[in-house]
Amino acid sequence: MIVVTGATGNIGRPLTRALAAAGEEVTAVSRHPAAVPDGARHVVADLAEPAGLRPVLTGAESLFLLLSGDLHATGANPADIVGEAVESGVRRVVLLSTLGVVTRPFGTTRIAMRALEDAVRESGLDWAVLRPGGFASNALWWAESVRARRVVAAPFGDVGVPVVDPADIAAVAAACLLEDRHTGAAYELTGPEVITPRGQTEALAAALGAPVAFQELTREEARAAMARSMPAELADDTLDILGSPSPAEQRVGPDVERVLGRAPRPFADWAARNVGAFR
Repeated sequence: MIVVTGATGNIGRPLTRALAAAGEEVTAVSRHPAAVPDGARHVVADLAEPAGLRPVLTGAESLFLLLSGDLHATGANPADIVGEAVESGVRRVVLLSTLGVVTRPFGTTRIAMRALEDAVRESGLDWAVLRPGGFASNALWWAESVRARRVVAAPFGDVGVPVVDPADIAAVAAACLLEDRHTGAAYELTGPEVITPRGQTEALAAALGAPVAFQELTREEARAAMARSMPAELADDTLDILGSPSPAEQRVGPDVERVLGRAPRPFADWAARNVGAFR
């Protein structure tokens, strides 16, 4: 059995679907009741209460660990989840980390994630670590304003990074959960091209077949909006990268193609598949 946390999100849902399609027994875990792909069972559990995961993890072979937003906050201790996995007899864990662990190791949330990576490596379990950069699905932050006013409002309009499609992250995660050859690997996951928020706006307009305007936000305006749905520390760390990406954060990495045998999907592909959210 494979346990997938965050199973109803942009990564967890396609991952659960891929594992079920491969014939695996999958337990999809989320904080709230939700529909899951055929072939998977759903369990409501809160990762902020690691002891409550014991019944979910008992009997599982592998765990995909994706932290909920509150587990990125100061004072959280997600390493307890790794401890529960060990005590429950799990053999393999695949951790969704972040590229910032490498490129900005001293940011508040990066220090915590680096400590979690260390806990995974030192657990005695087979492991793999995925370090994506920015997600294409972060464009869903703009969905309401695009639907209502045909406007994308974002900071740093002309600064780009190679955002990665969550479906590609899910595909790499599935490979790491199913294939022993990925044990001990740390993969840096990016899209195939650097794209700016203005460029993403143009791709959304093309998918919609309608003009979409771009409105530049200040950093302060963007932080206020982001802090409504994530810890302030995570919002600050994210904005640091979006506003002043380092060369390493703008580099198109080879690992998606190395694992999957194909190039990563461009943002325009993600926009076309998800255009319904913006109509």
